[in-house]
Amino acid sequence: MNLGSPDSTSVPDVRRYLMQFLMDKRVIDYPWLLRKILVGGIIVPFRAAKSAEAYKLIWTKEGSPLIDWSRKVCALLQSKQQEPVEIAMRYGKPTMAQAYQNLLQRMPGMEEVIAVPMYPHYAMSSYETAVEHAREVYSKNKYSFKLTIIKPYYSNSDYIEALSERIRPYLISDYDHLLFSYHGIPENHLKKTDPNHSHCMMSADCCSIPSVAHGTCYRHQCFRTMNLVVEKLKIPAGKFSYSFQSRLGREQWLRPYTDFRLQEMPGEGIKKLLVVCPAFVSDCLETLEEIEMRGKESFLQSGGESYSMIPCLNDSDLWVGAISKWIIAYGQGNTEMILA
Repeated sequence: MNLGSPDSTSVPDVRRYLMQFLMDKRVIDYPWLLRKILVGGIIVPFRAAKSAEAYKLIWTKEGSPLIDWSRKVCALLQSKQQEPVEIAMRYGKPTMAQAYQNLLQRMPGMEEVIAVPMYPHYAMSSYETAVEHAREVYSKNKYSFKLTIIKPYYSNSDYIEALSERIRPYLISDYDHLLFSYHGIPENHLKKTDPNHSHCMMSADCCSIPSVAHGTCYRHQCFRTMNLVVEKLKIPAGKFSYSFQSRLGREQWLRPYTDFRLQEMPGEGIKKLLVVCPAFVSDCLETLEEIEMRGKESFLQSGGESYSMIPCLNDSDLWVGAISKWIIAYGQGNTEMILA
């Protein structure tokens, strides 16, 4: 289960995709009427053409990179699994309903579907909306099979291993700093997903204070991923930091902001930069256009000397192997990776 993509780079297709995406109540959590006015009357009319141009910069002969990488992962997983494997997108095609139907056609007696969200960290606007959408489609169609969902794997050893090995070859180069750029979310989302509404964003060090809130705290989970990776790769203090990208609107989002940091770093003596985007497992608009293209231009124009974006996990062997391992382990009775 991945995010999704427009059907093409045409403005109508991009507009249709943005409407579906931004009208999701877990992405922009305003009342429906206000969201409709904001998204349909202001954001989408303003952004559709601009976003279409951005998609054109990353589009390949296979189409959307995110869809293409998802298909490749699906094919590689299928080569490791006897059971049928399908992909589904939260927005756009193929839909969750199509995925369920394809699985039933391939295995009419199917008793259980294991859904693997392509989001390592829990957030309302990514993991939660994908999972709830999968459940809503499942309930609406009254399928007889059981639906099982893999929980966020931000600290899972197999994910950390795959991510670390993706980064490792780049550390051989002469670099000044490694920036972990995570997708941003509004600070208000953290407070909403805090089960007790009494921990997240209540203190400067809330993410380091043990709490049940960490199970759904995107910020804590991002920090946890970063710390495990730098520990595994033995990256010294001062050679890495984090930031948050892709903010929308004027609401306060998680800080520091990636675009600001890319402009500031050269003035701080960071001239040779590596950037990795752990919140994304498939390269997409937010990594390829925002970070690899615009981010690089901004950093170099601000006085940077070299800049490399480390590709997402995409179809790397360790990543595909991790997913396969989780599914096989569950089939053998290990429920550790299963969402309660």
